[in-house]
Amino acid sequence: MSFATQLETTCLMLRHTPGWARVAALHGEVDDTLAEAVIGEAAKLAEAVIAPLDAVADREGCRLEQGRVRTPAGFREAFRALGEGGWIGMDVPQALGGQGLPLTLQTACQTFFDRACPAFVMAPGPSRCAAVLLAEHGSEALRDAWVPGLAAGDRAATICISEPDAGSDVGRIRTRARRGPDGSWRISGEKIWISFGDHDLAPRIGHCLLARAEGAPEGTRGLSLFLVPSVREDGSRNGVVTRRIEEKLGLHGSPTCALGFEEAEGWLVGAEGRGLAQLFTMIERMRLLTANQGLGIATSACETARAYAAERRQGGRPEAPAVPIDTHPDVRRQLAGMGARTEVLRALVLELATTLDLARMEPEPGARAERAALAGWLLPQAKTFGAETGFDVASAAIQVLGGAGYTREWPVERGLRDSRIFAIYEGTTGMQALDLLTRRLWRDEGRGLAAFRRAMEAEIAAAPPGPAAQARALLDGVLALAADMDALRECPRDAEAGADGFLRAAWCATSAWMALRLLRLGGRAPRLAALGAVRLAALPGELALAGASARGGAALADAAFGPP
Repeated sequence: MSFATQLETTCLMLRHTPGWARVAALHGEVDDTLAEAVIGEAAKLAEAVIAPLDAVADREGCRLEQGRVRTPAGFREAFRALGEGGWIGMDVPQALGGQGLPLTLQTACQTFFDRACPAFVMAPGPSRCAAVLLAEHGSEALRDAWVPGLAAGDRAATICISEPDAGSDVGRIRTRARRGPDGSWRISGEKIWISFGDHDLAPRIGHCLLARAEGAPEGTRGLSLFLVPSVREDGSRNGVVTRRIEEKLGLHGSPTCALGFEEAEGWLVGAEGRGLAQLFTMIERMRLLTANQGLGIATSACETARAYAAERRQGGRPEAPAVPIDTHPDVRRQLAGMGARTEVLRALVLELATTLDLARMEPEPGARAERAALAGWLLPQAKTFGAETGFDVASAAIQVLGGAGYTREWPVERGLRDSRIFAIYEGTTGMQALDLLTRRLWRDEGRGLAAFRRAMEAEIAAAPPGPAAQARALLDGVLALAADMDALRECPRDAEAGADGFLRAAWCATSAWMALRLLRLGGRAPRLAALGAVRLAALPGELALAGASARGGAALADAAFGPP
């Protein structure tokens, strides 16, 4: 869809996301008119300023010159435009220099930026999330010194977790912190895979970094969170060294850095030993951001494929002129499947954003707890299937374009390359599956699943009889599978082997929930309603495959590799 069509669709879906009205009421200063005006301005900025960077960023990439990273042409100007326009600090408190708007509204705008140039938008995302993190957990001095600058784009931030020997296994982090006499800390260690770990977009970069204080225990309980600036207050370089930037498959405009911390000055964020728990304030928003990145690429891929299929002529009666390929049933099937997955994801991203808002805004503790449980259930799904939707829809677009799609003349091959990393960073698919099973189903005693069930049953009750019955069957199937997975607590290898299948089964039910929402748009948006029906029809088969995978156990894979 064009930016204009995307704007119309986004605003329509936002109005029909049930939690949005509650968010607007609790906020008190936003309504549909204001929201649509803000989203419209985001669409204009994305199309005019950010989208022209995409091909340039992919072609030029980033370079390391005299120890500093130089970004592609136009990046600095675009970053300045985001900061000056208030786009980075949309959901940052007004008292700290932000706009104080709901996360839902920020998320709706973010989709346009992610569609326009995913590599560039890797820069402001961590800055915004770090501003929220510091606003919640930082000392008053840190908040005042950093949050307004991050919101304005005068400063930037990163999230620093991974190390050469500690990726998903964060408990093995070796980076050390020792307390200095002035209350600051000295940080030493190596961090890798740091997006925009260095750049020329802002003069000062704050690294939100996990490290182990002297005397702290091993494992995750010994980790603390620090803010380590690239430059000291006096303007001198801190002990932060860019070792290299990675040569990557995609996202060439986003420098992925290996950083060395050599007795670098840092400041403790929050409580000592609570670093990982506190960092999840940032990680949760980054996972929602990943879902939005996938949505942005899928949206662009759908638009490209539809436009190409309407113009490319092949086939038809031999004595007549060739016909557009979008008249062929197989091409229409592909386009419909791409569109259905994309619009279900769009509906879910807005639903999750409102849920996260209400988990913070609801005045009654029980209502906040219900929303928090639902958000916890949906986040691993949104992160995983936002990532997969971006990649799979880009791949499907290449198929529609045929050989042309495999060339750099068309942007879909770039979308495929850029989106491949989404299923890896911010927690791999396997980690999301284990989170859903062992944390959300087991440790939380299924509270998230129960909240999801109540929300989906409300949608089913409002749906036409036929689609309601289809969705009910999918929900019942996932509830039955959840009971089977709950019974595997004493068989951890079988449970772990089935976690991916369980995650995919849960997504089938979530997709059905959002498909019903599209169907309810009916006469307001016939195409969206039709795409909801397309998605709903595909889900029983997907659930059967996911359920078989979840119940398969570890024996088959173990037989292929021998005893573990």
